[in-house]
Amino acid sequence: MPKLKRLHAGHAPAVLAFELANRAYFAASVPDRGKDFFDRFTDRYSALLTEQGAGICAFYVLVAEDGSVLGRFNLYDLENGTAEVGYRVAQHVAGRGVATATVRELCRLAVARHGLRTLWAGTSHENVASQRVLIKAGFVLVDPVDPADLGGKTGPRYQRDLILQR
Repeated sequence: MPKLKRLHAGHAPAVLAFELANRAYFAASVPDRGKDFFDRFTDRYSALLTEQGAGICAFYVLVAEDGSVLGRFNLYDLENGTAEVGYRVAQHVAGRGVATATVRELCRLAVARHGLRTLWAGTSHENVASQRVLIKAGFVLVDPVDPADLGGKTGPRYQRDLILQR
């Protein structure tokens, strides 16, 4: 049974393998991380852990029984009871409810571990699967006047109020 775990230094090799194995798949719906991301992976990974340690962000990985990473689920810019949600799952588990179930678990952790009240998420217009995940996980589409900025692309923004989960 896969487990959602807080990101730590020991996950680095499995996270890199996950990103490399799914790079083309991810690039079909979100901007590619670029060559620099992979060339400087160790430095970037260390920076993520530093941000997490400072309480700015909270990073999680969905780990399979064999230790491989099936997905990344993140809370960015934790401030004033709110955070942005980001996630990606491996191509071989996409379409099986893994993302939806894990985003729901991330919402529970957002309240229990991080004291958050509201989560935001954005998708590209083309990423209909991610839009469905968010809706199934309890997010609602918000006013399109304030679109999500997705690395140069814009798309719909979603919000989930967590207050009722307390």
